[in-house]
Amino acid sequence: MGVKVSVIVSIHNPAESADACLRSVLEQTLPAESYEVIFVDDGSTDGTAQRLDAVAAGRRNVRVLHLPRSGSPMRGRNLGIAAARGTYLYLMGQSDRLERDALAHMYAKAVETDADVLVGRLVRGGAPLSAFQAGQARADIMRDRLLSLLTPHKLYRRAFLAEHALTFAVPGGRVAEQAFALQAYLLAKVIAITAEQVCCHLGEPETVEENPRAVVAEVRAMLALIDAHTQQGRQRTRMHAHWLRTAVLRPFLSLRFANSSVDRGAVFSLYRTLVLESFPPEIDRFLPVPLRVVASQLRAGRLDQIIMYANASRRIELRADLGEVRWQEGVLLLGLGVEIYDGDGHPVTFRAEPGRVLWHPPRLLDGSLLPDDTLDVTAAIEKARLEVYIRNAETGVTHFVPVVGQVALLREGPCERLRIEGQARLDITTAAMGGPLGSGQWEVHVRMYGGAHHARARVRRTAEHCPSLGAMAERPSRRLVVPCWSDAGELGFYVEPRSFSESVALVSPGATVTRLDQFVYVVVPVPYVPPSGGPALELVLRHARDRNREITAPALVEPGVPGRLAGQLVAKLPLKWMMPGKEYLGPGAWTSFLRTEDQEIGLRFGLEVRGRRVAVRPSAAMEPEPNAPMGVEPLLHRMARRVPGARYAVRLARTSRHRYLSD
Repeated sequence: MGVKVSVIVSIHNPAESADACLRSVLEQTLPAESYEVIFVDDGSTDGTAQRLDAVAAGRRNVRVLHLPRSGSPMRGRNLGIAAARGTYLYLMGQSDRLERDALAHMYAKAVETDADVLVGRLVRGGAPLSAFQAGQARADIMRDRLLSLLTPHKLYRRAFLAEHALTFAVPGGRVAEQAFALQAYLLAKVIAITAEQVCCHLGEPETVEENPRAVVAEVRAMLALIDAHTQQGRQRTRMHAHWLRTAVLRPFLSLRFANSSVDRGAVFSLYRTLVLESFPPEIDRFLPVPLRVVASQLRAGRLDQIIMYANASRRIELRADLGEVRWQEGVLLLGLGVEIYDGDGHPVTFRAEPGRVLWHPPRLLDGSLLPDDTLDVTAAIEKARLEVYIRNAETGVTHFVPVVGQVALLREGPCERLRIEGQARLDITTAAMGGPLGSGQWEVHVRMYGGAHHARARVRRTAEHCPSLGAMAERPSRRLVVPCWSDAGELGFYVEPRSFSESVALVSPGATVTRLDQFVYVVVPVPYVPPSGGPALELVLRHARDRNREITAPALVEPGVPGRLAGQLVAKLPLKWMMPGKEYLGPGAWTSFLRTEDQEIGLRFGLEVRGRRVAVRPSAAMEPEPNAPMGVEPLLHRMARRVPGARYAVRLARTSRHRYLSD
């Protein structure tokens, strides 16, 4: 049958961090005789070499190449490529993880499209990659944003690499690594993208200290590579602009550059020479405004201006206001208003002139050094847009959500602000690229492109809009969806809670209390009540400082209107603020739980009782402080403020535990 895919994994001293990677490549659904795994060990000294040899000894499709330490994965990848026998090769690192059917899926797609290079869907911890919004049988480098996918994680036809003698530069840095992928893009007859399912989860990239001179040399080599394979024109210019943006200008806005003065002047001079020689000012029109500012100051030799701008720009933030959360025929509608703010907490502003809009730079910058062409954001505002995407909190899988938005320039004195009002539609039956979403917790993220900046943020909690209403998705089967807030106050939702109690716990931060006579009524929202009414429930309260002190009360569930009105859970608790006894709710902090015959689950709120006042607090606020006083001391504190001579009793209660030792 022959080997279909060779997986090449570069490894160096991973300790236990490579466990997930090893399991993922060894447990593929592709038959063992159809693929091979080549581990390239770059001089590991932590026992990894012996472990890999043991793995290979028990598997005929696993080989290990041992190399002396080189400090770079480039040489090992070249040796792995040379030793591979598969029709296709896949390159990955020690902290990456393949899905179980990744190789079978990618190989089938590569054969179907006759691809020289196939890019399987990647997932990483940050924002989603726009290139994976849809699959492409014939992808274009610029149209399909392939320049954002320059890591080695691709399926390459082995004969294609051999035909063009494609290898990694040794030792090579980050830019040289990207040159391998770019050259493959430029030479390939067919590049395909498969986005229907996740193929590989990217781990944290290894932080490597790069020599600025080596980076400049690699950028020059990259530009020569582009010029050799493209004709003069817009595509070549945009490619040059990509590396000007990512490899040259963006590091100047990093926290590391702004805070470190070590060799900063030498690095500035080195990059300035590169820009003056290789990147003419005409290329700046393809840059976003912040990097246009850096490029202009770099050419002008103003290191001081770049440092001030770096300190100001890193505090840019996006604010996403939640206008509504409601259900419409099984679809969750989110009304959003988003705007970008500067580090001082003010909206980013613009100056409108006839036929164009100009950005207001930070006050610290010398405006006389910034020509109007540099500040012109007319085209950027015309293309302003809002993106909403959801991310699985456990797997990191992301999906874009359909959103419609309206861009508005709002007058504020002599200036104007850019704001986008939009509505996102979340249908879990189709949200996973036309298919149903997987179960679990999903986060809601917002990303805005507009004017001078782009930024992303989570949707934060507002008092006016606290989702507590779940709904049933009807396709492909009935599945409960519950909007909720995280403990940090960020909007998300949960698909298919594991139990009725868990669905209540998700929305329990919306609990309220009412005190009537000698009783406290606790009301907890219920997102959805099953037709059976759910199991019998008890609300359990435990004293935060004395865990043995517990109060229980029957919890009655009142159903709401599915998709329109949340139900509620009501429990009645006796309150006694003076000498309460074990069966009464008394002074102090209380954590809450929901108990059934089979389980007990913690709720995300607690009660704080002070005198006759009872208040709901977040569950985190209910944890006792280290070395906090125990027992009846809070009561004695109140007595000390009212009863003459009681202060002595308070001091005695504080010190008695430490002054005397029990036998």
